[in-house]
Amino acid sequence: MRGYYSVFNPRGEKIADCGIERDAVNLIGMRNRRWDGHYYQFTPLPGDIIDVTRQLPPDEIVINLEGGVGGSWQVLPNDK
Repeated sequence: MRGYYSVFNPRGEKIADCGIERDAVNLIGMRNRRWDGHYYQFTPLPGDIIDVTRQLPPDEIVINLEGGVGGSWQVLPNDK
């Protein structure tokens, strides 16, 4: 999973963003020698964007014409 690791001091203030966990852990180890309580939080980046409009064949799309009242919908013919 892609993302970044934010390192915080014991007061909850962000002191760094690291691209890999190893760097965050090393930074915490160095900082905790003087002042115990540093921690990190992983923040995932959004995944790939997928165009879902291309996933359904046109003959399976239903158009609601009047807010979902019984019998108010119709299936459009396939334009093949």
